[in-house]
Order: sequence, then structure tokens, then C-alpha cells
Amino acid sequence: MKSQQEELKPQFDLTYANRALVLFAVLAAFVLYVEFMLLPSLPAIAKDYSVNSAQASLILALYTVLGTAVNPLVGKLGDLFGKKKVLMFVLVIYSVMVTITSFATNFEILLASRAFQGIGLGIFPLAFSLAREQFPKEMIPRAQGLISAMFGAGTAAGLSGGAFVANSYGWQMNYHIATVFIVVLTVLVFFQVRESPFKNPTARLDYVGAGLLGAALAAIVFGLSAGSSLGWTSVPVLGLNLCGLLLLVPLVLFERKVKEPVLNLKLLGIRNVLISNGAALAYTLSMYAAFQAIIYQLELPTPVGPGFDILEAGLYVLPIAITLLVVAYFSGILISRLGVKLFLLLGGVIGAIGCYLASTSSMAIQSIEFLCFGAVGLGMLMVATQNLLVLTVKNQDMGLATSMSTVFKNIGSSLGAPISGSLISTYTAIYFGGGGPPMNLPTHMAFQYCYYAAMIGFIAAFALSLFALEVIGKKSR
Repeated sequence: MKSQQEELKPQFDLTYANRALVLFAVLAAFVLYVEFMLLPSLPAIAKDYSVNSAQASLILALYTVLGTAVNPLVGKLGDLFGKKKVLMFVLVIYSVMVTITSFATNFEILLASRAFQGIGLGIFPLAFSLAREQFPKEMIPRAQGLISAMFGAGTAAGLSGGAFVANSYGWQMNYHIATVFIVVLTVLVFFQVRESPFKNPTARLDYVGAGLLGAALAAIVFGLSAGSSLGWTSVPVLGLNLCGLLLLVPLVLFERKVKEPVLNLKLLGIRNVLISNGAALAYTLSMYAAFQAIIYQLELPTPVGPGFDILEAGLYVLPIAITLLVVAYFSGILISRLGVKLFLLLGGVIGAIGCYLASTSSMAIQSIEFLCFGAVGLGMLMVATQNLLVLTVKNQDMGLATSMSTVFKNIGSSLGAPISGSLISTYTAIYFGGGGPPMNLPTHMAFQYCYYAAMIGFIAAFALSLFALEVIGKKSR
């Protein structure tokens, strides 16, 4: 006869768990692929719709602005109504928006459809939650590791595969292909993923907090994108940026009172949690600022850049993504032996040096080598900040802590691309040569400032890391 403990022990279907794990991993890789497949095409999209680089950066920024606001709400809706049910809802909206993007007839429709694609970021917390509930305990670390690793795989595939498709058939073809894949994945989730047996009918949705956070970010992002065309001291630009900053005041005041806030200020009061989130925001801003800058630099004609096509630019930045993936993997292994704080500090220093060296380069191709060096620091920071967070908070706060960490990373990515886009479109000059008409192109100083902005982000991450408390080894507290 089975003991009472054996009878009470949850029974897991390993065949189902492995099948669902593969599906969740493919979903994660696909969403990241869609996010980064557009990056090499940004200059071409700006040309197609007759917009500048700052306006084109909104294609990346608005995606994460809306994703930042809805991501915590999606997780709570999953607790209320069932995680699979909400996941299906998210996938259907995401599929519709991907389809609309592929047929966007003007820039406004493109921006709107890209913004609402941000709901796709809600796929991750739902998938992680389903994995925690439906997979055996010993399988969960492998599941979380595999899904997280797919972020790097999706980024690398998006930069190279997206560039190949866009260069050969136009950037819209990427979305035509993506539409087919997301519809197939949605159908597979419907038939292959089981609904969660756990619901929390008392969960509360912080609509006000999410709205204030999204509005503040949107105002600042639009202010940054309009600065180069309307003037940085113009009333609309100053008004948008000031409005975004002022909205942070009621956000903080409201979040202090609500029981289940988007930004849990009590949790942020823990030193390591605050440092982890602050450093994550800083390095994500740096990553997006540097990626936007190098892509534009590679595709600009001489004398500013080498004049690469979309495919060449995508392949040239691919080593940065590969470096990031490899370093992140080995950092995860070494951190358990050497501690978290060492990697936090090294990551900030190496990232800052890489961006500074890129700012001194006179050739875009040489900047790639320096940014690969910077990616070593970025990979260290990505893994170290995540370990600092999860090894600090209590188990019962883990879901909230990781969700809030995603919010901070999304804030960084929302700001990084517009900062570079604004600098690239602000610092321009008329170039003559080649027998053709004069060209208004970004100056070398524009890209210098982009890399300076990325460098400042890494310095900020380093400065915050100085105050972190070690959580691994003899020096842990």
C-alpha cells in the first residue's frame, strides 16, 4: 500500500511536461525573434515612411511601453481567470497585431499595431507560471533556464534571419512569415497546453498604477522622439518630458496605498532588490541605445558608414548577440563559485569600457569589435542581477519580484532606442561627394553621443552594484 505522503504527492505527466516545455521555449524564441527582426530594417522603414531615426525608434519603444503597462495585469488576469485562458487571449491579440503590421499602409498604423504587439510580453509570465505549476519541482530550473536561453537564441535569429528575409524580400515579408508561425503556435497552445488548476479569485488588478506608468513612459518617449524635429527647448517637447516626469509623483503616491501594486515599493525598499532593478534598467537602456546606433551606422553610406545592406548589417551585429549568449551561460556557472557582486562590478566596468572604445572608433566595423567586448559585461550583468534578485527575495515574493524586474527592464528598453534615435537625427550635416546630390547624414559626433549614453548606463549599473550585499559564498549576509 502507498503511504499517505505518496498519495498526497502531486502526480506529474512527464511526457506532457516535456512537450509543453518545448512549446514554451519556441514561443519565447519567436517573440524575441519578432522583436529583433525589425532592428536591421529600421533605416529602410524610416526611408519607406519618410520619417527620421528618432521617429523610427518609436517602433521599438512603443512596443515595450505598452508591454510594461500590461505585463503585470496579464499575470493577475491569469490568476483570476486561468493562465491558459489568458494566454490564449494574449496570443490571439498578438496574432492580429502581427498581421496588421505586415500590411501597414502608413506610419501611424505601423506604430499602433507595433504598440499593441507589446501585449506579447505577457506570454512570458504566463508561461513561467504554468511551468512552475505543472512541471515536477526538479524540472523547473531546467525549464526556466531553457526558456531564458531562448531569449538569446531569438535575438540572434532575429538579427540574422530577419536581416536575410528583409534584404531579399522586404521587411514586410518578415511579418507575413511571422503571421503564419504565430497562428500555428496559437493553435498548438490551444490543443497541447493544459489549464492551470490554481486560481486566485481575490487577486486585484492595479489598473491605475499600470495606466500611470504607461502614460509617464509614453510621454517621455514621445518627447525624446520629437526633440530633433520640433526643437529640444520647444513647448511641446518640454511639456511632454515634464508631463512624463510629473506623472511619476502620483504613481509613487498611489502605489504606496494599493494592496497589490504594479511597483511594490515595500519590496523595492530591500537594498538588493532596488539595486538589481536599477542596474537592470540601466544595462537594458545601454543595450538598446548601442544596438540602435550601430545598426544605423553600418547602413549609412560613406563617408559616415560603410553603406551595408540590411543583411550585411544584421550579420555584422550577430557576433554581439552570440557573445552575449555565451558569456551569460558561463557566468551562470561561475557565479555560484565566485559570488554575484564580482560579476556585477566587472559587468559594469567592462560594459562601460566597451562603449567608450566604440565612441572613439572612426569606423563602424571597428565599433563592432568594441561592442562585442562590451557585450561581455552586459552578459555578466544580466545573469548577476537576476541571481541577486532571486537569491534575496523570499519564495512567496518570487513571482512579484520577477514580474517587477521585467517592468524595469522594459522601461530601460523603452528609453534606450529613442535616446539614440534622437541623437542620430539631431546631429547631422550636409555631405558632398560621389558625384551624387548632397546628403543630410548623421555626424560622427551623433554616434559618439549614443555610445556615451550607453556608457553612462553601464557606469550607473556599476555605481549601484557597489552597494549590493553578497548573496553567495562566505561573504554573503
